[in-house]
Amino acid sequence: MVKPEQAPEYPAHWEADVVLRDGATGHLRPMTAADADAVQAFHMAQSQNSIYMRFFTYKSKLTPKELRRFTELDYRDRVAFVITHGREIIGIGRYDRLDDPAEAEVAFNVSDANQGRGLGSILLEHLAVAARENGIDKFSAEVLPENRKMMQVFTEAGYEVHRRFDDGVISLSFDIDPTEKSRAVMEAREHRADARSVAGLLAPASVAVIGASRAWGSIGQQLLEHIVEGGFTGAVHAVNQEALEVSGMMPYGSIAEVPGPVDLAVIAVPYDQVPSVVEQCGAAGVKGLVIATAGFADDGEHGLARQRALVRSARANGMRLVGPASLGLANTDPAVSLNASMAPELPLRGGLGIFSQSAALGVSLFASMSRRSVGMSSVLSAGNRADISGNDMMQFWEDDPNTTACGLYLESIGNPRKFSRISRRLSRTKPVIVAKSDAMGLHLPPGHVVRTTQAPAGALDAMLRQSGVVRVNTIEELSDVAQILVGQPLPQGPGLAIIGNSGALGTVVADAAEQNGLKVAAVESMLSLDTGQSRALPLLRRTVLGALAREGADSAIVTLLPVIGLTIDTIARTLQECSEESGKPVIGVFTGIVDARIHVNRQMAGTLPAYSSPGAAIAALAAVARYAKWRTSETPLFDPPEGVDPEAAQELLDGWLEGVSGDGLQTLDPAQAAELLGHYGISILESVPFGSDDEAVAAAERLGWPVAIKTLDPSLRHRLDLGGVRINIENEQSLRRNIGQMRKFLQPYGEKALEVQSMAEVGQSCTLRAIEDPLLGPVVSFGMSGDAVSLLDDWAHRVPPLSVQDTAELVRSPRAARKLFGYEGLPAVNVAALEDLAARVAMLKDEHPEVAFLEFKPVLAGPTKVTVLAVDLRIGNPAQRTDSARRALNS
Repeated sequence: MVKPEQAPEYPAHWEADVVLRDGATGHLRPMTAADADAVQAFHMAQSQNSIYMRFFTYKSKLTPKELRRFTELDYRDRVAFVITHGREIIGIGRYDRLDDPAEAEVAFNVSDANQGRGLGSILLEHLAVAARENGIDKFSAEVLPENRKMMQVFTEAGYEVHRRFDDGVISLSFDIDPTEKSRAVMEAREHRADARSVAGLLAPASVAVIGASRAWGSIGQQLLEHIVEGGFTGAVHAVNQEALEVSGMMPYGSIAEVPGPVDLAVIAVPYDQVPSVVEQCGAAGVKGLVIATAGFADDGEHGLARQRALVRSARANGMRLVGPASLGLANTDPAVSLNASMAPELPLRGGLGIFSQSAALGVSLFASMSRRSVGMSSVLSAGNRADISGNDMMQFWEDDPNTTACGLYLESIGNPRKFSRISRRLSRTKPVIVAKSDAMGLHLPPGHVVRTTQAPAGALDAMLRQSGVVRVNTIEELSDVAQILVGQPLPQGPGLAIIGNSGALGTVVADAAEQNGLKVAAVESMLSLDTGQSRALPLLRRTVLGALAREGADSAIVTLLPVIGLTIDTIARTLQECSEESGKPVIGVFTGIVDARIHVNRQMAGTLPAYSSPGAAIAALAAVARYAKWRTSETPLFDPPEGVDPEAAQELLDGWLEGVSGDGLQTLDPAQAAELLGHYGISILESVPFGSDDEAVAAAERLGWPVAIKTLDPSLRHRLDLGGVRINIENEQSLRRNIGQMRKFLQPYGEKALEVQSMAEVGQSCTLRAIEDPLLGPVVSFGMSGDAVSLLDDWAHRVPPLSVQDTAELVRSPRAARKLFGYEGLPAVNVAALEDLAARVAMLKDEHPEVAFLEFKPVLAGPTKVTVLAVDLRIGNPAQRTDSARRALNS
């Protein structure tokens, strides 16, 4: 009896929501046999020319045999993806493995109505990821010469495409392993698509408020009123099936009744009505949604399931979604003037883009900016951040000419690797200020559905520093820094001129400046400023400009107690003129003002940053100076180490993991660890465990004298001070004597196994560790072994990929790292070799998420070389990282 073939398991992890070239969304998934009718309908709707381009002949209808071949797949040798809009298939891509098991033929078919929207390139990316997962590393295709669109999909993907013309057909072939160029192409396409999707939300041609109510104070009533009174330049519609009149306009009973297209729907209906309203918006062709209604993911598992269903419904119908529980969004561009938010009036126009998550913090952030009269370009409150995220907003801000600086308050972070990639690029042209909770990543705020981190404390902050963002702790600090960045030139260095009318206050400011890393270049005291406006303002002007002209003065802070006869606004206007004339940042500090709301009338003073506290001003200026230094540093150089073989390492890992199930970990034995690390050019100094003295002598004879002996106990094996190590043993007699003494010394700790090892060059003892974190992905940590890391937690952390600069900073960042550069008369170590080792570990972790934990403890860094004495290496089945070689929205 022949057993029926087992149906292949559906690869659900290949499903993804994707953003198309025009900013709309689609759903990509593996094709199934149930798609046969939809595939036939797709084919029959195509033009004769499209069918001919795909099949090299015209066929009005697919035969049953062809349908079975196209839709019945094994998801290994034969794979196909579809992209859908609603229930309609709008694009198909497939590969079929050839006789050469490492090569597959690839083909695409995009519906006529959806060509030019980037579906082909998205299908290619996802097919390539699936093919590599199945052991395929090359694609080939046959294309008619006149099918230029299809050839562009391949040639513009960033792969090195080989062409051959034969018998009227062009044969193409290319390796599908990601290259620097293919990744750059993917990221550029992702950037343009994400930016357009957000632009569609912030600059719609028409807005409908669904749930607009006559009840004064209701959310729907306020949202509609704010849109109308904010002067929105497009069409505004009210939707309410019960009301006869809302805010002076006749409402429509449903979104389907609204004449003409609706770009943005603002939904403020009761919780149980939201899903059906979202479905109705999709059917009506709405392009984007803002959901003000709360009670989804912050309402337990049931609410979470409803929220995920909302996102699936929106994306499947081409819509991006802000919220749920969103305060709304605003765009101050006069060509748009959109205030679809709970803020009573449109923000002051300016260059700061603002992104916040929960409603409460969004209100606080908006209020803080308003108190300081900081002008904003765009504001978006993500609420539960179910779809639109800070990453999406940064993609938009990068191209937005109205935005000069970006501020984000983050309570959670869904895709930190993508955040790092985007912010590192954005920060080179526009400053990015990030306020985050110290517990961010460790705990989830209500309504947020992301992974949590298990990385060491400081790893997430290290990722932010690598990305060039200005990291602050609070909303007030974000506002303090934003004042400088939106209205002043960046300082060219840390030099600071201090001007004031109080000698004591000047001294305090100077001390604070030095503590914050600024260098005081000049201190000017104007004790005779109370001379009347006609004389005082010119004196102030001359003093400030003179101080800024001093050598080493890159910025100025003017701290003034109240001056008789001078208003804050007249002083501020003079200081702003000094900044504009000198081309250097000038900050005003007006102490002695009881009412903290009194700052500066910016319409009179221009864009002068003004503070009531000298400490806040100094901290903000110091943060800006650090950012300016980072921005003017050399573009990061990513120079991978030589002599690595990731493919060979992957083969080893795949073989070893066949017997590992679930989330279990397998610790590699010394031989396995040495083999894997050898593919990355890392060698471990050989050690030999022993039971008897004779075994130890035999091992020492083979390894070569002198040798060391150490315990295998992980807490003692590197501790010379605790008797866990004995070194420089030069002969058999000394070895036998040391073994006896060591066993006796370790007896209070229990029976401990021992090993013998060749002597390494004397040097500083270091620890190098790498983990795979659920949130951050790979994290590499470095510290000086012993009490520095064990008691004082003196670690440095970085998130791969690491540039040359990142690696250099990693080994220099621990406080105890000064021991590497000559300490108390000891020679400096070979830091370049230590950096090379760290770079190899970072590359290994970036390439192989299967390596769950790797620790070199200790690493001996000597004057001429670096030696790894011991390794703990554990592998496991990896979770999918949050940033891969395919474009996909977070689920």
